[in-house]
Amino acid sequence: MHRFLIVLLLYASLYTPSVHAQGPIQIDSHEVVLEFPERLTFSAHIESDSPIERVILEYGVDELTCGKVLAKGFPQFEPGRSIDVSWTWEMLQSGSQPPGARIWYRWRVIDATGDESVSDEQRVIWLDDQHQWQSVSRGDLTLYWYDRPRSFASELINSAVDSLTRLEEESGLAPEDLIDMYIYSSAEDLRDAVLFEPGWTGGLAYPEHNILIIGIGDDQLDWGKTTEAHELTHVLVGHLTFSCLSSVPTWLNEGIAVYNEGEFDQGSTTTLQRGIDDGTLFSVRALGGSFSEHPDRASLAYAQSYSLVNYLINTYNTNDLLQLFHNLRDGIPIDEALRQAYGFGVDELDDLWRASVNAAPRNEQAVEPITTLIPTAVPTLRPIDPLTIAQAIEVAPTTVPAPSNPSETNSPNVQTSPETSGATIIAFLAVALFMLVAIMRKRKTS
Repeated sequence: MHRFLIVLLLYASLYTPSVHAQGPIQIDSHEVVLEFPERLTFSAHIESDSPIERVILEYGVDELTCGKVLAKGFPQFEPGRSIDVSWTWEMLQSGSQPPGARIWYRWRVIDATGDESVSDEQRVIWLDDQHQWQSVSRGDLTLYWYDRPRSFASELINSAVDSLTRLEEESGLAPEDLIDMYIYSSAEDLRDAVLFEPGWTGGLAYPEHNILIIGIGDDQLDWGKTTEAHELTHVLVGHLTFSCLSSVPTWLNEGIAVYNEGEFDQGSTTTLQRGIDDGTLFSVRALGGSFSEHPDRASLAYAQSYSLVNYLINTYNTNDLLQLFHNLRDGIPIDEALRQAYGFGVDELDDLWRASVNAAPRNEQAVEPITTLIPTAVPTLRPIDPLTIAQAIEVAPTTVPAPSNPSETNSPNVQTSPETSGATIIAFLAVALFMLVAIMRKRKTS
């Protein structure tokens, strides 16, 4: 993983204490060093007429939260009238911020007399400088890119604007704030910039930051445009429905994202029709949670979700869907949220939709997603290329529909691979041994 360095010097003239403005404590200079994507180090030189006894770094990220999050760092230093302090934020320990995140910070200093000074908040963008980033803006969108001609960026931002226009006309969804799009020139570059994501990830949305990132290779412009539309939809939906009380069902979140990609592809149409003909459709309730890890079942889940959203948009008023999103934002459970917007709940939606596609009536034997011990990825990831779907879903179940070519979906099942079987046996034995030791200890103490 690459490491990059940005040195940002902020001089004392940028700061005025917000507590005891004319006090004796002076913060003469600041430095922020970014070693992207692993850590950033905050440093400061501080002077005071009295010995400095306490220094606190207060910091956070500009994002949607249920309340302002104030993190604190406590640098180690020898008390004195002139000190240099530094504190490092290790992303490997806390979890990384997305490229483009805006990090704010300030220093709080207290001396031996009890005088206290707090510097003004300053901001730094969490982004590597290995690439020569350029930018282009249209409306609420700003697209950042590198190593490609301007025509490449123009195509992408024009496509993004078109997708947002279509989404607003057909669903009522529109940006509530400015959105930043960071386009990496390859999936490898993208993965170097993000910690703890699957190796197949090609696109990510961060609704709480109004940011999306995509890795688009030389021959992937068309794929990049559809991925852009998909992730933009996730940003809009996530931002609009942000709530600490409830969440958006997966069928609705993914269904509208696939809907905004444009025309439904033939492979997904075939997958949906096969599910209708075979009677293997999911119940709508089941689609509210994790999608299956199995490629064919995940493909059907996405196809069915698209069809459900398509039914709502084309059968009812545009404002109804927007009202549904508002209801979910207000913490109303999905059944009641649907009733207030459309006049029916989840099961009734299931029945109405099945009738519209000539599917068998809903019944208790409806096929449900297969439970998995592997954590489900947040439904904003998109694989590098649809051709990787068979391998991708074996790692995380939330992704785009599988390709129509059956030969491309024949991948070994993770649960039956020798490596996974061996790891499962070892984990089982370890748990059994732990329990045995615990029982023996209990017997000794009884």
